[in-house]
Amino acid sequence: MKLQGKAIDSFMARPDPRIRAVLVYGPDAGLVRERAEALARTVVPDLTDAFRVAELPARAVAGDAARLLDEVAALSLVGGRRLIRLRDADETVAATCAVLLAGAPPGDSLFLVEAGDLTVRSRLRVHFEAAAIGAALPCYVEDESTLRRVIVDLASGHGLVLDADAQACLAASLIGDRLVVRGEIEKLALYMGAERRVGLEQVQAVIGDSTSQLSLDDPIWAAASGDFAALDRALTRLYAESMAPVAILRTAQRHFQRLHWVQAELAAGVSTDGAVGALKPPLFFKLRAVFLAQLRQWPLPALRQALDRLTDAEIECKRTNMPDETLCARTLLQLAAMARARR
Repeated sequence: MKLQGKAIDSFMARPDPRIRAVLVYGPDAGLVRERAEALARTVVPDLTDAFRVAELPARAVAGDAARLLDEVAALSLVGGRRLIRLRDADETVAATCAVLLAGAPPGDSLFLVEAGDLTVRSRLRVHFEAAAIGAALPCYVEDESTLRRVIVDLASGHGLVLDADAQACLAASLIGDRLVVRGEIEKLALYMGAERRVGLEQVQAVIGDSTSQLSLDDPIWAAASGDFAALDRALTRLYAESMAPVAILRTAQRHFQRLHWVQAELAAGVSTDGAVGALKPPLFFKLRAVFLAQLRQWPLPALRQALDRLTDAEIECKRTNMPDETLCARTLLQLAAMARARR
């Protein structure tokens, strides 16, 4: 079964008991972990229960379908459903999973597989989507509007009410990893103490020094300024931290959209201070000089071309077999070259 859109929410709220194996995958590693944990707890509330939870490394399952079938068929000595977890799965376990999906042993245990980003041609993904007892649950990087709703819900769980500017700033700053979002909201709740109303000033005070976000922005500002060396350093660091290339591309799209909006306002006769001051979320004051310099490097036709390239790169990440890291790096280097030519 291939799950998409609202079907994902429905499945997460009430998993189909006929589904014996679930593949949770995608570029948002935090969302993969969060959804896998939620599904696991529908089977076993205590995930440390050694009698009902078995965790298998991918290397132990690759080429050994008998071991996997034995684990799925085993009964708990203390009763209750069993959970078999397989983390960091890749194509090496596709054939083994295919054997299970074609003929799972009787019982009600759940086989839960976690994987990174998989292309549409991935054999592992195809096997789960085609199986009657399997489900493939994607975890793509959320756009700002979706992430904004998630942030509001998480904040509400801590008793916090976010102003519109605070919501926009958080959504724009935390794209890429759901667990980072959850952690930042928890940090914000601690910072607020007994106060319930959260404004932009409080959000900037809490996440302004967020290492992950500053790192995510670094290659974008470098590319828009034509700084090849800084771009290479920033991308190397992000890839080492397993940051999803799609998240980087989304952040780049947002930055170039802001440049485009300000340029359009300037073309309409609005003053520089008026146009830049109207940005939502507001531009961090320390970056104002760099942003103004980038406006001089990027006229409207070039910005439209840059946005087209970023959109095409995201589509290629989802539809081709070329490594996402390569596509992302190539696109940002092209943008850096365009900026360097206009210095």
